[in-house]
Amino acid sequence: MNTTEVFLIAMAIIFTVPFLIWRLGKTDYYAPLVVVQIITGILLGPGILGRAFPEYYQFVFNPTVIQSLNGIAWWAVMLFVMIAGVELDLRKVWAYRRESGITAGLALGTPLLLSGIAAGLMLTVDGWIGQKAMTWQFVLGVGMACAVTALPILILFMEKLEILRQPIGQRILRYASLDDIAIWGVLALILMDWERIGRQLSFLLVFAVAAWLFHHLMVRIPARDRWYVALIWLTVVAFGADASMEAEWFDQEKMDLLRHHVLLVFMPVFFLSTGLRTNWDLGGATVFIAAALLLIASVTGKLIGVRIAGRILKWAPGEASIIGWLLQTKALIMIIFANILLDKQIITSDTFTALLLMAVASTMLTVPMVAPKLARLKSLILRSA
Repeated sequence: MNTTEVFLIAMAIIFTVPFLIWRLGKTDYYAPLVVVQIITGILLGPGILGRAFPEYYQFVFNPTVIQSLNGIAWWAVMLFVMIAGVELDLRKVWAYRRESGITAGLALGTPLLLSGIAAGLMLTVDGWIGQKAMTWQFVLGVGMACAVTALPILILFMEKLEILRQPIGQRILRYASLDDIAIWGVLALILMDWERIGRQLSFLLVFAVAAWLFHHLMVRIPARDRWYVALIWLTVVAFGADASMEAEWFDQEKMDLLRHHVLLVFMPVFFLSTGLRTNWDLGGATVFIAAALLLIASVTGKLIGVRIAGRILKWAPGEASIIGWLLQTKALIMIIFANILLDKQIITSDTFTALLLMAVASTMLTVPMVAPKLARLKSLILRSA
């Protein structure tokens, strides 16, 4: 069979298997489709399918097919993160800067500390740290991967819980977005690529001018042209795009429809192809123990951090618990972050697998923990600060 035919077999598997598990198993409450897609990718990856049936794995998921899937996955992530960024109102971030800064700082710093300690414990066993990593890079990288919030997945969950465009939903977006900005600064520090940092500083200078011109262009062109121009802008500046687009430029219903279509058409490739990168060289039990350790540190740290913020800011009883459980959602951004650490050999494939399992469990906990709390505390939905 030629490459195109094998690619179509891989795509058929990507769209068929997770959907059937999700729909027939009725897993949506505990395991949304995105989680099922990641788990399916793990099952179809080299650590399980590749070990049980190596010839079948090499036939379907050969390097050429994987490369094609990665191209689709990269574009999917760019679109999805852009859409998530458009939801954020940066003017409100500034208006509530004290509250946002305190909450975002504690929501990131506390799980980073506890997860860094967990990463230090992992170093007592060989096989977790990458070949090119120093100890502090590994500890900080794993700690930050556990501390991050998956902003795009968080938006999906808040939409499902019907709080996305309520005041509490916009507050949570502000906290998650500030933390999202912080992790990329930490990533630059971890990688210590000074040539890259120099290029990024040059990019920021050019970006400031380009963003000013872009804003003036977007308010002057017809609404129907803004969608196409937004995609051109996205390809030019990549992840910087979400920080320079305004929600009022776009029809809200069409933006919701675009998010739905991207999630339907493109994102399954990203989530399942991520699972294909997992490995179990240290053995399944060891990886699961590490994942459990990281999950405890991540969730506990997030809940403690947000609870401290709630006491400082005098939130209502129960408010910190809802916000903390939503902010501990992982998946997308953590996966991108961990992929970079794996590519740069800061972590091994076993550490990547443990982080991915931690992210899956974290994401599965969110809706079951938050939905009952929201039902009991409906008055909190309308609280703006």
